[in-house]
Order: sequence, then structure tokens, then C-alpha cells
Amino acid sequence: MATTKPIRERIQALKEEYARIKKGKDSLLTLLDEAELPEAVYNSNAIENSTLTLKETERILLEQEVDRDVSVREVFEAKNLARVSEYIRTKALESEISKDTMLLLHQMLIGGINDSIAGRFRREGEYVRIGTHVAPAPEHLERMLESLLTDYANDHESYDIDAIARFHLEFEHIHPFNDGNGRIGRVLINWQLLRHGFPSIIIRDKEKQVYYRAFGEYRDSQKKRSNQMERVLTLTLMESLHKRLAYLHGGEIVTLAAYAKQKDASLPALTNAARRQTIPAFRERGVWKIESKFVDSRSV
Repeated sequence: MATTKPIRERIQALKEEYARIKKGKDSLLTLLDEAELPEAVYNSNAIENSTLTLKETERILLEQEVDRDVSVREVFEAKNLARVSEYIRTKALESEISKDTMLLLHQMLIGGINDSIAGRFRREGEYVRIGTHVAPAPEHLERMLESLLTDYANDHESYDIDAIARFHLEFEHIHPFNDGNGRIGRVLINWQLLRHGFPSIIIRDKEKQVYYRAFGEYRDSQKKRSNQMERVLTLTLMESLHKRLAYLHGGEIVTLAAYAKQKDASLPALTNAARRQTIPAFRERGVWKIESKFVDSRSV
């Protein structure tokens, strides 16, 4: 099932407003990206079971000491992923994804952590398992990746987000690397979004069970259903657009709790609406926020 027409129309309206009002405000958008970077790095690494907290990730990226002993590997994982995320902000606009792109990003991510596997696909005899899923044998990787890239490039009928969702699901099914597949896969989502004129997104650790279920749905259905992943991406994309639009509007931004008190509204109901993105709320450091001037038409 593809993304519904009402959702596509909502995203298109947000995208058009974003494209219109961001002109001349590149410095603000850069500041937002920079401020968001530790949160993006923290969440992607946390999905892969990193023990670093958001605060520790922030301190590591600022070259500050953390309050406890953390593994050298986790420090490298945070710094390397930040470097990859910063790299794609400009490079994504220059070209489509290729196998060489994947290899370069993987070298940047895993270099200094495990140089024996950095920047290369799995070789003969190198198998990986993700839960109960055993990834395809190494001898099939090149062919499968070529097919994935060709199918994505030639798909001119699917909605952008649906095509990106299927690409991500198949990339993770192939699992071409010995390590770092999840983080590279999420970086590639942002590469694709940026090329379509969207901002980058954060798939959050708190929602990883929903994210993981999307892979199960894809693997276990005969038609390789992708609607769960499409929903994950559309919700996170709307949240990212709502955040940037709020800052671009230049008005006051308040916590959702403060907004609920100000409007004498139900905070649980507003939080539920925020999760469904039926109101223009967004998260910063895990806290829901919204423009104070927003008028909730449901309560009018």
C-alpha cells in the first residue's frame, strides 16, 4: 500500500512552503542542521545499541570530556557518523547514490574502528545475521546492489517517499557490509531526501520497535510490503519540515506542555496529535515543541 493521497498532499504543501520561505536563510538552516547533529548521531547509534547518552554524544562532538569511561569504539562511532552526516549535506546535491558512494561513506564511518572491513563490501565467506534474518551470500551482493540502484533510478511512477522506503528496506535486506549497515542505510535515506528538496530526518531510538517491525513486514510478506516503513518516513519527514518551518517563520517556539497550559488543552491529546503529526509539533532533545501562535482548529 502506497502513501495515501492526503498524506502526499500534506507533505507537498509543507515542501512548497519550505522551498518558498527558506530563500535567503541558508545560514539559519545550517545552524539548525548543526544544532541537530548530536541528536541525529545519538539516535542512529542508539538504534545499534550504543550506550552513549545524548549528553555524552554532544560532549564528544564538542571535544569535551564525558563524566564516565566510554569505549574508544563508541567515541569513534559518534565522531565518524557526525563526519558522514556533515559530508552529505553538500555532496548529496551533486550526484545520485552509487556503489562508490556507499563504499566512501562506509570508509568514513568504519575507518579507525575496523580498517580491515572499512570501505568494502562483504567478501566470500563473510556472512551476517540480523535477528532471524541471514543476509544474502557475499557472491550475490554486487548484482543485488546494481539491481537496487537501477530500479530506484528508473522508478518514475512511485511517490518519492515510497521509493526511498523500498530502497532502504532492500538495502538492509542485502546488508552489504560486515558492520555499519543500519547507520549507512539511514544516511542514504537523508542523501535521497536532500536530492528531492527535503530536509534530513531523524529516525529515533524511542521508535525503533516500529522501525524494526517494518523490516519484518517487508521480509515476511510475499509482495514485500513497505507501508510500515513508508509511515515511519512520512511521519519523521513531516516533523522535520514542521521544525524548520517553525524557525523560518521566526515566531515564538514553546514546549507542547507550555502550549497546552496556555490554551487550557489536554497535553496527552496534543502529544498524541504530535506523534501522528496532525499538529505542527516537533522534537528537540526529546522534548515536543510548537509555535505558540499555532491555532488548533480541532478546538475552535
